[in-house]
Amino acid sequence: MRSSAPKMQQPLIDIHSLSFRYRRSPSPVLKDISLQIDEGEFVVLMGPNEGGKSTFCFTLNGLIPHLMKGDFKGSVRVCDMETHENSVKDFFPHVGLVFQDFESQLFSTSVELEIAFGPENAGISRDEIGHRIQWALEMTGIEALRRRQPGTLSGGQKQLLAIASALSLQPKVLCFDEPTTDLDPKNKRRIFSITEKLAGKEILIIAEHETEEALKADRILLMRGGRIVADGPPAVILRNIPLLEQCSVMPLQVTESFNKLGAGELPLTVEEALDLWQKHGLQFRRRAREILAAADQTRVRPVDRLRIEVEDVSFSYDAGMKALDGVSLQVKDGEFIAILGQNGSGKTTLAKLLNGLLKPGQGNVRVGGRSTTNLSAGVLAREVGYVFQNPDHQIFKETILEEVLFGPQNMGIAPEQARQQAHDALETVGLWERRLEDPFTLPKGLRQKVAVASVLATRPSIIVMDEPTTGLDYGELKQMMGLIKRLNDAGHTIIIITHCIWIAAQYAHRIILIKAGKIVADGPAREIFADESLLARADVRAPQIVSFSNRLGLTMLSVEEFLQCAQPVINLDADPDNADWLKVLRKQREEGK
Repeated sequence: MRSSAPKMQQPLIDIHSLSFRYRRSPSPVLKDISLQIDEGEFVVLMGPNEGGKSTFCFTLNGLIPHLMKGDFKGSVRVCDMETHENSVKDFFPHVGLVFQDFESQLFSTSVELEIAFGPENAGISRDEIGHRIQWALEMTGIEALRRRQPGTLSGGQKQLLAIASALSLQPKVLCFDEPTTDLDPKNKRRIFSITEKLAGKEILIIAEHETEEALKADRILLMRGGRIVADGPPAVILRNIPLLEQCSVMPLQVTESFNKLGAGELPLTVEEALDLWQKHGLQFRRRAREILAAADQTRVRPVDRLRIEVEDVSFSYDAGMKALDGVSLQVKDGEFIAILGQNGSGKTTLAKLLNGLLKPGQGNVRVGGRSTTNLSAGVLAREVGYVFQNPDHQIFKETILEEVLFGPQNMGIAPEQARQQAHDALETVGLWERRLEDPFTLPKGLRQKVAVASVLATRPSIIVMDEPTTGLDYGELKQMMGLIKRLNDAGHTIIIITHCIWIAAQYAHRIILIKAGKIVADGPAREIFADESLLARADVRAPQIVSFSNRLGLTMLSVEEFLQCAQPVINLDADPDNADWLKVLRKQREEGK
């Protein structure tokens, strides 16, 4: 976190009594918001989906009220200009905005032309544009991609390109709407460290669900129901666990763990947690290793039936770039596998090979003993369902119900049965009541649910999901992962690609690490996460609770596991008549721990 910049007489962003209702919305999306942001501040905006975060971002450069129509009230003054009095063009050089749907901003034929587009339209000299292209490439770590076509990039690389394009204008205000949804942990840290490399006068606003990276901010704004319900430093906001949960924001894992253990002080980092662990004299239960062994045994199921075989597969795109290089693996019935690695490492390419969307250049992929080279995508879809990283690559119908019905109907399933399967899928993801809505009017997280439902409706035995939680808030994310776990418990083989590493640790049975098109590790989740140097080879960082427990000599994969293994804090100064205190103490004695 940067030190606070000197205050200006006039704040760079000055908002008073802002309210906004979209034309067809029954109620306001923003409600009576007032705040000021000074130059040099780094602000993280957090809260549930449909809470108003994206709409708030659209007000900063005049998209609201000029291009997104509705009932606008109040004042939004940015760089000494009122947004309702000045055009979007007026704000173009001063406010850089990266949309949640970042791919919609990309249209050029090369990475460097994309980055040059803004400065060219701002009338900046050719030499200066060249300097800015190089600077933006270095800031986002995509120097090696400058000659590539945007369409050949991975989802995360496209997201970095959209950010680089905004940076190249060097505006006074940078606003990124969920800029790390498709980024690996290394690149997430890079984006949240951008303020350290700027001149110190720019405002950076990031709408985000990630809490650990928000520690770098000067302020956190919590939004719920179109209002700002909290505004303060991360050290205060991130310790208020009840408020975070009310706003569908995931608490930091070590903070949540110590809170549930009953510790009076709450850490925010692994180092703080280690200090408090020693200070309170905390210990693990004597049966901790047995608890973890039992958990691992539960994850291991009879998986003798081979479902997918990948043998020495290599794949290159038209540009000659080798995306996969000699990959071999087997997938057995009922497994839950997470594929992890940096952006552009080959994860999505591998996933698309598993259901025939891509055919191997070398080697062989077999599903149910049959080579995918000889099977159509339609036949493979009955066996292997695939949820795209970007739901908009999958959705095309005018209503949610039509979208989810398409798969069963296309497979020739009788109309009545097809509708029943669509009904069951939409009920499963919680969208049946919204079945007649246009899916493209939904936020990205809900469009992701539509994409999942459209695959579930075909009832495949193997489900491959590329970033299934992208765009979801913490509450929605838990619902989605609960759904995926239930599908796995019911017998479905699950393969997920995710940059949300705590999800992989908590839910997956097996972890595959990929780097530069090669598998660098493949094994049980606890074994992989116990070796943080191995994770680092694939640019993967262990979740807080995993890293903390590793430092204490045991590898725990979730907050729940940690709480099962750690002894709660007993406050000896507490009133002995306190029933809760006695209950905890009695339980410990009964268990002989």
